Amino acid sequence: MEFRLLRADEIDARISTVNENGLSLLLYKDARCDMNILDETVGSERWQRNHELINGNLFCNVGIWFGNEIGWVWKQDVGVESYTEKEKGQASDAFKRSCFCWGIGRELYTAPFMWVTKEQADIKPKGNGFTCYDRFTVTEIEYTDRKISYVKVFNTRKKCYIAYGKKKDDGHADKKITAAKAKALRKLLEKEGVLPDKLCEQYKVDTLEDMTEAMHADVIKRINASKEKKDGNKGKA
Repeated sequence: MEFRLLRADEIDARISTVNENGLSLLLYKDARCDMNILDETVGSERWQRNHELINGNLFCNVGIWFGNEIGWVWKQDVGVESYTEKEKGQASDAFKRSCFCWGIGRELYTAPFMWVTKEQADIKPKGNGFTCYDRFTVTEIEYTDRKISYVKVFNTRKKCYIAYGKKKDDGHADKKITAAKAKALRKLLEKEGVLPDKLCEQYKVDTLEDMTEAMHADVIKRINASKEKKDGNKGKA
């Protein structure tokens, strides 16, 4: 079983280390992302999770139903406590790690080294070291052979973009869509019950007219996938 690659809006960029010259970023997914992809790929009724303590450590077991001949297949991993909510954070971390075992988001381990210079971030002294309270969001991501080849992040405080890796040259991906295409997309979103403002927020643009051809193609792909899933569910009913 192979799970799809993560979209940019499903990935978090968090600060890892900070010094006076800059900071490094790491890419993460959250537990809701794992749940959504499991629901989307195998169906909400065909997967389950449970937790167990082994030698004082909290483990999560994620099982997927492979039919009557095979039954449930389980994969397990241990969690690490969070700094804020000890038990909840440990349970969530164990679940995410178990989903990594299934392959969900495993491509995040292939990310390039992501360094943000002091000019691109607001770094402040703290005690004997340094800290940064900037927030970073992933705006674009590309893959080659299921490995991250390009990633672009946005510093919401400094209002600047930082790119890593090499972007595929498709000749038109960065070109903005036409007014006619934006109008057609607006009608399609209305028909599908999707709020344009919410979509723009996900893709970090002000209006639909600001979307690029690559973004537009991704939206259409997601809408078609959603339609196919709905049609498939109707067929099962």
